[in-house]
Amino acid sequence: MTATTWSQTDLLRELNQVVETNLNRHIGVAKDWYPHEFIPWSDGRNFDGLMGGDAWSPDDAPVSDVARSALIVNLLTEDNLPSYHHEIAIIFGRDDAWGEWVHRWTAEEGRHGIAMRDYMLVKRMVDPKALEDFRMTHMSQGYESAHSGELLHSLAYVSFQELATRVSHRNTGRFTDDPMADQLLQRIAADENLHMIFYRNLLGSALELDPSQAMMAIRDVVKGFQMPGTDIPGFQRKAVEMAVAGIYDLRQHRDDVVAPVLRFWKIWDIENLSAEGEQARLELSAFMDDLDTKAARFEDKRDTLAARMNL
Repeated sequence: MTATTWSQTDLLRELNQVVETNLNRHIGVAKDWYPHEFIPWSDGRNFDGLMGGDAWSPDDAPVSDVARSALIVNLLTEDNLPSYHHEIAIIFGRDDAWGEWVHRWTAEEGRHGIAMRDYMLVKRMVDPKALEDFRMTHMSQGYESAHSGELLHSLAYVSFQELATRVSHRNTGRFTDDPMADQLLQRIAADENLHMIFYRNLLGSALELDPSQAMMAIRDVVKGFQMPGTDIPGFQRKAVEMAVAGIYDLRQHRDDVVAPVLRFWKIWDIENLSAEGEQARLELSAFMDDLDTKAARFEDKRDTLAARMNL
């Protein structure tokens, strides 16, 4: 069939069985876990204010400024869950397997923010007042993806975004030099990986149904990709700090996030593309080459940037 044959409604209906199969797979392999078991509650103490405790100080926890920035970015990204739920619920709907997945995914993602905030506050890793101000600012702006309401673009985006989040959480955990924080973020990263697999499998099926339309969506998403936390206060500096530290940089984005997903979809082997689909693939290939060049340049400048930013 040609790309124009498949409307969004047709694709939703056709993919419903794929969603059900992957939902059942997800539930079968996902492990229940409980945030309270990861939190060292006995390490906590009252903050200043109503409880008359101690004001927060950067010296309260042996966490570097870069690790603190990464923890804040990762948590605030998780915090905007209501907007993410709204986005996917509008596209996927609340009926049948699609709706079951929307609610399951939302419940699992909600656990991440709960656990991270509790841990960071009990261990006094971050300024609680600044964190709350950041949360209010970030959530008050809401979130709308660049391709809001578009099924194939949204499936492509979350396939990459969930994997990017997994990489960021995993590396942040290592960078904290806190064994329990590392274990918690490993647990969260494992969830993100399962979410990536779910979305990746769905778009893989969409590629079989309508390769050209899916290829164009992938091209658009990869070329314009941005993480959902880009409007977090001070995000650009925090992102550069994280990149310089090696928590999440261009090389990881290209080699550990985008390239593996493209390989799984066998993007370079797909046949019977329309002229538009083939053009999208050519643009995608050129973009990946350009990203490789930019990543190499960044790596060459890393030490200079680190010195300039006092990292």
